[in-house]
Amino acid sequence: EEPEAPLDKTSAIQKVLTTSLYHDGLARGLHEAVKALDRREAHLCFLATNCKEPTYKQLVTALCSEHEIPLIPVEDRKVLGEWAGLCKLDKEANPRKVVP
Repeated sequence: EEPEAPLDKTSAIQKVLTTSLYHDGLARGLHEAVKALDRREAHLCFLATNCKEPTYKQLVTALCSEHEIPLIPVEDRKVLGEWAGLCKLDKEANPRKVVP
């Protein structure tokens, strides 16, 4: 068995989200995420830096800070939506209709 090569930040985030989604441990969307953060069920939180609603960013940032949950910024909300499984896949498994 060959050891896996070290992952870069993007690949690591993608792998964590995919694994969490597979094991039904991923809170997607503002409502689910805020509930998980408030209950202290979240181990970490990803937030898109290009989020259009500043109040959403403030809420998530405040909850993460209050409950000492690591907040990891992701550059693009469409990419984050794709990684979180908020998209349809075509026949070739390419993402279509990504929900940001």
